[in-house]
Amino acid sequence: MKKLIVSCLTVGVFLNANAQNYWKKNAGKTAKVILTSSKTNEKMADKGIVKFEKFGQPKETDACIFVDPDFKYQKLIGIGGAITDASAETFYKLPKNKQKEIIEAYFGKNGLGYTVVRTNMNSCDFSSDSYTYVQDNDTALKTFNIAHDEKYKIPMIKEAQKAIGKDFTFYFSPWSPPAWMKSNKSLYKGGRLENQYYQTWADYYIKFIKEYEKRGINIWGLTVQNEPMATQTWESCIYSAEEEGEFLKNNLGPTLWKNGYKDKKVMIWDHNRDLIYQRATTTLSDPETSKYASGIGYHWYETWNNKTQLFDNLSETQRAFPDKFLAFTEGCKEQFKMSGIYDVSLGELYGRNMLNDFNKGTALWTDWNVLLDETGGPNHVGNFCFAPIIADTKTGEVHYTYEYYYVGHVSKFIKPNAQRIGNSSNRAALTSTTFMNENGQLVTVIMNDSENDIETNLWIEGMSAKLSAPAHSIQTVIL
Repeated sequence: MKKLIVSCLTVGVFLNANAQNYWKKNAGKTAKVILTSSKTNEKMADKGIVKFEKFGQPKETDACIFVDPDFKYQKLIGIGGAITDASAETFYKLPKNKQKEIIEAYFGKNGLGYTVVRTNMNSCDFSSDSYTYVQDNDTALKTFNIAHDEKYKIPMIKEAQKAIGKDFTFYFSPWSPPAWMKSNKSLYKGGRLENQYYQTWADYYIKFIKEYEKRGINIWGLTVQNEPMATQTWESCIYSAEEEGEFLKNNLGPTLWKNGYKDKKVMIWDHNRDLIYQRATTTLSDPETSKYASGIGYHWYETWNNKTQLFDNLSETQRAFPDKFLAFTEGCKEQFKMSGIYDVSLGELYGRNMLNDFNKGTALWTDWNVLLDETGGPNHVGNFCFAPIIADTKTGEVHYTYEYYYVGHVSKFIKPNAQRIGNSSNRAALTSTTFMNENGQLVTVIMNDSENDIETNLWIEGMSAKLSAPAHSIQTVIL
């Protein structure tokens, strides 16, 4: 395969004393390299160390990624995935040793370092059946009961919580209110929350929070509604930007605060990047609404061409609302085929989205189902999808896809509260992001999704270390 000779991957550091001292201490020394390459079938392989040497001004013909040490941006809240009904049901169909393996693989000290967990309030498409927590027409919510979740979902969430420890960050999203609260009297196919039930639905969130926290699962945050512009064949509910704002301002926000939950992080939108700017600027235009919102959530399903997704919409939204964090709340590869679980394109989908999302200001990144079975489910409407780990419940075999490893190149090494450093590329073939952990450790993730191997240099303030970026690979460089 043809090799391209390129040079200079530029990386910056924090403008604080600890970080500057860390760099001065390590300048001219070495960095550790971890590589995943489809070409050599290596998965998070330790490639040893690279040494830094003096390297002057890059030439215009050099392909470079520039990161400026004078600019610092958002801090990372955390990275993780969703424990849905489907994930939990699949989990408990596996032998105990495989259950332990999966918890460690995601949340353990030797795993990917996940600290974030999302779940569904009421059923979603990735449930085996449709359910709510109350009986029909119970406007007082006296029958509210989460026994359904205690069978599979809550036990798995608690296993993750135990493995994560103090950094456990847990939030939830509703797909639909109970059918009797909606205009179409169905959990499915959109419909709207009827005005007369706005307060009842707000009280429902409080019930959910209280029941989970009674069981020792602290709620960090919530989204107002999953995909509020999607009329799906499964659980869904439509809100315009104005309707979401009215519900948050008049009902959900005040109800959370009145019940002592002012600290819960409320995220609006929770849908695709295409409308994120319009939704944020409309919903948050009223200060009385905005005060209840901490973040703006989004998904990646706005286009089937995953190389041209609308990342600039994120940075535009972040500039408009610098006091709100951006949160990637869901994404997966759809149209599951068991024969495709070892395709590197699955990993590159994740790498491309994660690196660009972080470079555009994202502070929280949450994958969709952490685990699915050999059908890409269970899913009660046949919407079968990929997950980073696929378990064959018939044989007990656990499969780790390239999704798992590509996410891990970020989540395993970049820790909560790490801060992103300015980064730009003059070549499409190399995509990267750089963070500094709280201890001053510099972490750069580099993805090459082209057909060509690339020889490059990691360039830091006149010092450079030679690196190889094989075709269809991702690597993490730790200094």
